[in-house]
Amino acid sequence: MQLQINKVTNLKIAAKQINGVLIQPGETFSFCRLVGQPTQKKGYLPGMELSFGEARAGIGGGICQISNLIHWLVIHSPLTVTERYHHSFDPFPDDGRVLPFGSGATVFYNYRDYQFTNNTPYTFQINLWFTEKCLEGELRIDQELDFAYHVIEKEHQFLKIGDQFYRKNEIWREKFLKFQGGKVVDTELLTKNFARVTYTPPDYTELPAEDNINS
Repeated sequence: MQLQINKVTNLKIAAKQINGVLIQPGETFSFCRLVGQPTQKKGYLPGMELSFGEARAGIGGGICQISNLIHWLVIHSPLTVTERYHHSFDPFPDDGRVLPFGSGATVFYNYRDYQFTNNTPYTFQINLWFTEKCLEGELRIDQELDFAYHVIEKEHQFLKIGDQFYRKNEIWREKFLKFQGGKVVDTELLTKNFARVTYTPPDYTELPAEDNINS
């Protein structure tokens, strides 16, 4: 629990480096460049981080929650994701999960960054703030667009292969016209996810161990 409490401190320090940033046409946003290395000297505390297949304490742990939120905002926009990683395993059941599995973006300073590029003629701004219980954010644009996006999950499944559990799904995006009754004009597969699960899911499909786990 102390690691979770410390995470709030870490999030507030990192969020200050990003809140209000403008992304002009042609510019690339880099999480690691803006936030820098999380160190004790900057006030970061030990928080929980997922690394090398396990959950453990690390200075600045928990700030991936910001990159997760920013990625969710970005995939609802015409911005182009140019560098993104997700965790290689799923450590916790879905109690309280509000976004589809695998729709986040992990960061680890000087090793794994989250970046997107503004290939549009518009200027964007990221705003972050905290309520009593939540980190919240918005992505602003300097003029209204006549289209928007829905992001949805498809083909979700838990698998047991041998004595290990896995989870797979697909993240899709629909582009629709806001002023034409929500007419869908494009459908795009954003990512396919496949990850080890470190808990026992309530429902799963059991496959022989020799099956190709990526099929």
